[in-house]
Parts: sequence; C-alpha cells; structure tokens
Amino acid sequence: MARNLGWRGIFFAGAITAMAGFVDGVGFIHLGGYFLSFMSGNSTRSSAALLTGDAGGWAMAMGFVGSFVGGVVLATVLTARAARYRRPIVMYLSGALLVTAALLGSLGTLGFGGACLLAASMGAVNVSYTRSGEVSLGLTYMTGTLVKLGQHLGGAILGLLTGSDRGAGRLLWVRYAVLWAMITLGSLAGVFAYLHLGLSSLWIAAGGMLLWATLALASERRTAQQPENPFGVRREIR
Repeated sequence: MARNLGWRGIFFAGAITAMAGFVDGVGFIHLGGYFLSFMSGNSTRSSAALLTGDAGGWAMAMGFVGSFVGGVVLATVLTARAARYRRPIVMYLSGALLVTAALLGSLGTLGFGGACLLAASMGAVNVSYTRSGEVSLGLTYMTGTLVKLGQHLGGAILGLLTGSDRGAGRLLWVRYAVLWAMITLGSLAGVFAYLHLGLSSLWIAAGGMLLWATLALASERRTAQQPENPFGVRREIR
C-alpha cells in the first residue's frame, strides 16, 4: 500500500513506525532481548526456549505474541463500524495502552503484565491502515517492507539498464526505505532514551501516539467537511 501513499502519507505512517521502533527498543533492553512489536523474533525465541528447557522464557515470548494478537483483535472489533474514523480510534487505543504501561513503569511495577500492554498497543496500531477489511500496511514489522524495497530497487535497476523505465515508478523503493529507516531510527531513539530515563521514556512514546492520533482525527474531520468531488477523482489513500 505504500505505493498509494503520497509523501505526506509516508511521513505520517513513518512517524507511527518510528514510535513502534521506539517502544521495541525500550522493551528489548528492559526485557533482556524480547520484542514488543516484532513477533517473528519472539516466535523464534519461544521455540529456542522450549527446546532448551526454559519454560519461563517460552511463556514470556508466547505471552507477548498472544498480547500482540489480542491488540489486533480489540482494535478490529472496536473499529468494525468506524470506516472514516478508524485510524484515530485505533491510535487512541494504542495511546491509551501506552499511557497505562508508562504509568505502571513510573510506579516501578511494569512487570510482565505491563509489557503485555505494550505488545497489545503495538498490535492495535497495525490496524491503522486497512483495505477491504485486511491490514494493508504493516507498521511494526519490516520484513515485508524490505522485500518490497528489494523488488522495486531491482526493478529500478533493470529499468535503468534497459532504458524501459524513466518514470516516477523507479523511485518507489525509496518509500519503503523511508519506512524501514524510521523504525530503525525509532528503535535507536528508544534505546538511547531508556539508557538515560529508564521506563519513564515510555511517556515519550505515549505522548507521541496521542498527539499523532489527534492529528489523524483532525485530518479526518477536514476530509469529512470537504464537498464531494464533482469530477469523481479518487482522493489519495492515506
């Protein structure tokens, strides 16, 4: 879906991705190598823990996977009838979960339950971009994004070599590169913040998500107030 987003849309989605990277960076250091948004990593850890006799490690990894899925389920149910305002609702839900976890962290009682709230918030925010009832842009996992980056970069190279592609399409890989760069920079910022602020750094992610949700709500309201396009031109998918 990134190819259907303008640069403004890429920036907006990239900011959410950066916040997911931030939370993942904080969680990775605090939890000793577990992930809060990258569930493929937790799935691998659960298998390794199970076969090496680490029942606690297996339970923790699977708990995060289950919480992530639970966040997706909750966001899907809450927004089933909210076509226009789906994105801000989902982001406010994610922000509320982040605020709760940040509060627990500030009280020194984050624990496993609080970490599961963080994983749920990361699952929920992935429902922000959907099409025909399916998630169309993964915000907290980058494997598919990197595959798309490689595909479009390969296509651009072939186009340059053969002279068959001289249009804007040859730069589509840049959009995927931006999304990957944002989650990477976000995780870097999360680790840096945790090393200096501890769990109080979660307030940065919580505040950022609520702010971005408010911007999404304002955007949806402006769109709703615009008159119907008399020429039937399809507006940009955000």
